[in-house]
Amino acid sequence: MIRLFSIAILLAILFVQQPALGGGYGSVEGQVILDEAVPVVPPLVKKRDPNTGLLPVCGVEEISDESRQFDPETRGVANVFVYLRRPPTEIHPDLKSSTIPELNVTVENCRFHPHALVVRTGQMVVFSSEDDAVSHSLNVNPFTSGSFSLTIPPAGRESMRFAFPKPELLPLKIQCDIHPWMTAWWLVLDHPYAAITDEQGKFKIENLPEGEQEFRVWHENAGYIARKLSVTIKAGETTSVAPLEVPLSAFERK
Repeated sequence: MIRLFSIAILLAILFVQQPALGGGYGSVEGQVILDEAVPVVPPLVKKRDPNTGLLPVCGVEEISDESRQFDPETRGVANVFVYLRRPPTEIHPDLKSSTIPELNVTVENCRFHPHALVVRTGQMVVFSSEDDAVSHSLNVNPFTSGSFSLTIPPAGRESMRFAFPKPELLPLKIQCDIHPWMTAWWLVLDHPYAAITDEQGKFKIENLPEGEQEFRVWHENAGYIARKLSVTIKAGETTSVAPLEVPLSAFERK
């Protein structure tokens, strides 16, 4: 009887020590591609084009069209945002707060670097001009807070710094009022689960809570490529989704 009682106690202890089902984390990966061959995309500004009237600062180098950046081999589409629209009920312990307090954005040869950026609320965005000997006018129109504009002084001058207190409904267009082709796009979120497709159109988001998760896929020209991309995340695994094929017409400049 005593032996049976001891075994019962041991089983109870082992049962209590077992981790509860659920609560794990996994990853998702995928690719956004054209559904046809990659065309030749002309630059926004040709190299040393005297017709731009912007030499010697702007137009010294060719300025490519980053809104239509396609990989000839894989047909991959770059600069596409993939993200959870809302924060999940659980966030991985390592991601509850950002480990990167500042995000650096530079202006060089009259263009923003990087072109697409994920910004977490509270992160400081630091603007600086690397080599441009001219000023740039930064215009931002958030959905959840008032619009604002800043002047980015020429190279060697003090940087501009600011942070977003709230998430945004859609990626924000960052515009230079002086040089109209100068644009960038920022996705402002209050959680860490977002990615931007690379040059081959590939993306990966890690440490997602397991279970059914719903993603949005968005591009500056195409708009929503997918409003509700449902993926089942499995703990300790990487789930690969089928390539998202998009017609070339979706990326025509509007």
